[in-house]
Amino acid sequence: MAKYAYSDLSDGQFEDLVLAICQRLFGLATQGFAKGPDGGRDAKFVGTAEMYPSKTSPWQGTTIIQAKHTIGLNKSFTESDFFSTNNDNCVIQKEIPRIQNLISKGDLDNYLLIANRRLTGNGENEIVSHISSVCNLPQPQIKVCGVEQLESWLKHFREIPDQLDLDPIDAPLLVSPDDLAEVIQALDGQKANFKTIDDKPPTPRVEYKTKNKINNFTTEGARYWRSRFLKETPKIDSFLAAPQNSQFVKMYESTVDEFQCNIIAKRKDHQNFDEVLNHIFRALVERDPDLRRHRSLTRAMLFYMYWNCDIGEDEEC
Repeated sequence: MAKYAYSDLSDGQFEDLVLAICQRLFGLATQGFAKGPDGGRDAKFVGTAEMYPSKTSPWQGTTIIQAKHTIGLNKSFTESDFFSTNNDNCVIQKEIPRIQNLISKGDLDNYLLIANRRLTGNGENEIVSHISSVCNLPQPQIKVCGVEQLESWLKHFREIPDQLDLDPIDAPLLVSPDDLAEVIQALDGQKANFKTIDDKPPTPRVEYKTKNKINNFTTEGARYWRSRFLKETPKIDSFLAAPQNSQFVKMYESTVDEFQCNIIAKRKDHQNFDEVLNHIFRALVERDPDLRRHRSLTRAMLFYMYWNCDIGEDEEC
């Protein structure tokens, strides 16, 4: 079976996938929870598991299952934002009080955390040991599983993807950061070569208010993006117009084609364009470290694409 693009799932789709797997491992009585504050649990099973961790030594009692999804690519369990004993704001440390609370109320005997992240043997031992020591829960009653285990389960339970009808069309609006990252790095590196830029904004090909109305861009959002990033558009124009940057023009065009196709295909009817831009921005900076280092320039480039009529609907462009 080819590796499933777990990062391209929505949070809800990933939770559904984890629930379906756990219903095979523990039993059909495995219960998922509705969206909202979950108190440290995404699913629960009470009783004797059918085959987890094994048929000969199954877990008994109350098992709490957590699904932790990221749209980031090639993420690992041991990155500091997910697990670090020195970072109280990481994912695992935030879960500790919830685990302790469930244990104190007698609502947790076993704890299973599943994430679409890479997990090494050393990383697993470190995380399980930490949870065990601070929560006073025996290590055999704690499991953390990553993409390697997900792959193994889906090879065994081949019917699950079809059962869940995980259609890529229903996936969130995600984009590849590769070409844009190269453009942004080159643009940042050439800033010193820019001459004095005329503060007069470039003339848009359609009235900004008209474009915003067509795209359902809120007045507040459109005003903010324009006031914050319009002054950057002449610099980007100059960069893309420079003959020596023709290779980056091709990368820019490839990027806007991908963005626009995804916006057309994946944008929900109720979404305003503020949400679209912010969603693309979050996906970009989470997936590429260079774009994380150039957050402001990345936002400026997204605004330039919109202002220049390269993304978004516009009948007159």
